[in-house]
Amino acid sequence: MKKLLSILGVAAAMVIGNITARAADKEINLFAWSEYVPQEVIDGFTKETGVKVNYETYASNEEMLAKLKSGAVKYDLIQPSEYTIEQLVKEGALEELDQSKLSNAKNILPEFQKMPHDPEQKYTVPWMAGTVGIVVNTDKVKDEITGYKDVFQEKYKGRIVALNDNREIASWALNTLGIGCNDFSDENLEKIKPLISEWMPLVKAFDSDSPKTALQNGDVDLGIVWSGEAALCYKADKKFKFILPKEGAHMFIDSLAIPKGAPNKEGAMAFMNYILRPEVSKLISEKFPYTNPNGEARKLLAKEDMENPASFPQGQPKLDTFRAVEDDVITKVDKLVSDLRSGV
Repeated sequence: MKKLLSILGVAAAMVIGNITARAADKEINLFAWSEYVPQEVIDGFTKETGVKVNYETYASNEEMLAKLKSGAVKYDLIQPSEYTIEQLVKEGALEELDQSKLSNAKNILPEFQKMPHDPEQKYTVPWMAGTVGIVVNTDKVKDEITGYKDVFQEKYKGRIVALNDNREIASWALNTLGIGCNDFSDENLEKIKPLISEWMPLVKAFDSDSPKTALQNGDVDLGIVWSGEAALCYKADKKFKFILPKEGAHMFIDSLAIPKGAPNKEGAMAFMNYILRPEVSKLISEKFPYTNPNGEARKLLAKEDMENPASFPQGQPKLDTFRAVEDDVITKVDKLVSDLRSGV
């Protein structure tokens, strides 16, 4: 009898295990930037595959990393930026992709393949690229704005929105002083301290989720924001002008990646391949008009979208990508900017 119960117990455990496995196969946990993944894309993927997408959002790479490393939730897909990808690759924290299941990867433009953060294209699929630049409401601001110093003036106090991102803010100060945006030596941190201290009290709102809202509502008249947010402002009203700072700006590349130990790697791969379809990638661009790395999707975009100066900047702007730096350096940067923002 004991043997029979034991056999039944094992069988029950196997059934429960199989049910759990099947349930896991039918959903993926996506941890991504807010205001970045259209609901229509999620719904379309679920309708086609039967796989539910649980979409959780974050406002900074640092927030994403902290939660990922805590292990509180097992994610199948994350959407890190270039320097965070570089760090995760070095730490062995990403799964290698099965290229045989990425038939639509051929649509990615050559300039967005094998970039420094993933030189062998083993771990990531690009989602969108973009820049960080200045948006000006030209109905309210009549002076010429060309760079960071033009924005952070006393006369614009209480009229500025800025990204809620300490590394971004520090990079603006570095660029203003003619220093590379990744050079966070102790000496350089001391150099930028007075500048950030001067700038922070002038800002009315720090917002990385939807900085366009304050601009469109008329709560502020200018700001430093993600290019996709600037593009939406421009699409809504041509009074919003987009400027890439003359001192230099950050070009980011956000990609999809699979964390080590993801419960549903197959579902994650399917989602990656799905968003690389031209018609799906086009939909992402229309909802969130960043710089689309999908060459076939660009062919489907309307002429006015391709001519949006925030989505596809013209000329030869000075752009740099962020590179991975040591954790203790990021801690120093974060503390420096946080203290200056709080008036410490």
